[in-house]
Amino acid sequence: MLEAHNLACIRDDRVLFSALSFRIAPGELVQVEGANGAGKTSLLRIMAGLAQPDDGEVSWRQAPLRRELGRYHRDLLYIGHQAGIKTALTPFENLAFFQAAQGGGRDDDAIWRALEQVGLLGYEELPAAGMSAGQQRRIALARLWLTPAALWILDEPLTAIDKQGIAQLMALFSGHRAAGGLILLTTHQSLPGPSAGIRKIALAPNPAEGMPCFG
Repeated sequence: MLEAHNLACIRDDRVLFSALSFRIAPGELVQVEGANGAGKTSLLRIMAGLAQPDDGEVSWRQAPLRRELGRYHRDLLYIGHQAGIKTALTPFENLAFFQAAQGGGRDDDAIWRALEQVGLLGYEELPAAGMSAGQQRRIALARLWLTPAALWILDEPLTAIDKQGIAQLMALFSGHRAAGGLILLTTHQSLPGPSAGIRKIALAPNPAEGMPCFG
């Protein structure tokens, strides 16, 4: 279980959110909503252990992240705004590098299947540096088909993905949740498909107080 306890985040002397608490249980998908600048990416980075909250703490499996960060990151796949790939490598090489970093053996068949799922067959030997931002994003998303991580934290995973790609991604989300996985994500788009097991956290300014409110 992933838990946030009374989180607060301040950027440039502005409170983005405060007293924010929630939990994500196995099998759940939680979507963070809010306008640009509301703190969605900041929240995801805090939940991923990549940034510190100004108050409160995050725990994973009932242990504070500050004590278990190494173990936590072995259980986590985080994909942020940046693709986080090596542009000098090809899509195939990037995914082979990712597999090696996960500590498992190289599985070429799994890499081919992942490339097919994200529509990059035929591009597997091109250097990522010469590919579009959308194609680089697809290389990053292909990791979802290769990771054993139980927790996925994803910042705008549907960006630059066509309808077929979104359908494949949602099917993957469904399978991950059915296996007891957890997903925390942001997206400006509505998530298609059944809403069962999907919860939302809304980060929005409170007009009366000038502070965020949560729903």
